[in-house]
Amino acid sequence: MTFLSSLFKKRSSAPIARDRLQILLAHERMSAGDDGQDDLLTKLHREILEVIKRHISVDQDKVQIKLDRGAQCSVLEIDVEVPGLTDKPRQG
Repeated sequence: MTFLSSLFKKRSSAPIARDRLQILLAHERMSAGDDGQDDLLTKLHREILEVIKRHISVDQDKVQIKLDRGAQCSVLEIDVEVPGLTDKPRQG
């Protein structure tokens, strides 16, 4: 009898509400269009720049972030120009 009761046991409302909210947020982010993508890129740019500045000193204008969304996957490209580093030919 415990097996059957565990199959039909009612889930609490908190996990159900959380799952529904996550689905709703994901749907809104996907359907927001270019304005939503611009807001997301602005937020990503600000947060990534904060993390980079914790470790090295960089010019804010030298950090470029690009987000390409495709049907199968999305690509986040981050280009950071670090001052003081130059391309030196490898010896070997």
